[in-house]
Amino acid sequence: MFYTPENYEHFLRLYDKYIAPIADTFAWCLMGNHFHLLVRIKEENEIIIKTLPNPVRVLNPDRVNANKTIKPPHLYFSHLFNSYTQAINKQQKRSGTLFERPFHRLKITSEKYFQNLVIYIHQNPVHHSFTDDFRDYPWSSYGSITSTKPTKVDRETVLEWFGGNENFIDVHHKMVDPDTISGI
Repeated sequence: MFYTPENYEHFLRLYDKYIAPIADTFAWCLMGNHFHLLVRIKEENEIIIKTLPNPVRVLNPDRVNANKTIKPPHLYFSHLFNSYTQAINKQQKRSGTLFERPFHRLKITSEKYFQNLVIYIHQNPVHHSFTDDFRDYPWSSYGSITSTKPTKVDRETVLEWFGGNENFIDVHHKMVDPDTISGI
């Protein structure tokens, strides 16, 4: 899925274009052959129509959601995946699909589950031998959450759920058993 650093960067740009307007992002990690995203789909009244990408923009953006024509969330993900697939196919001189079906979605059912998913997502590059230390892995939201630099990740919410930055860093030192995260 990702052949060069530029591929990771392009995927993140497309993510920002298609997903950021319709979802809050809590954690993400991109690896060579798969990725994980932890998001909350926004309620319709939270979506700023003018921020929606052109392929799915409503006809009259000045009506501020009054016409109830915001597309279903899966279409924004579809645009992300299709756009990225087209770019990779062109770059790699290949054709066909890049993403397996079905796309797995899990419902967050508790605070503990949320915390375990965030840790699991950040530790995943170690689990799959992409790196020895997840803290050094560049294609994850871990560094965005622990730093003070501007980020599109909802850092405040994540840190609140973990009881602050210090506790967030501390609990990441315990490995999460992948079997406790059903469906992954």
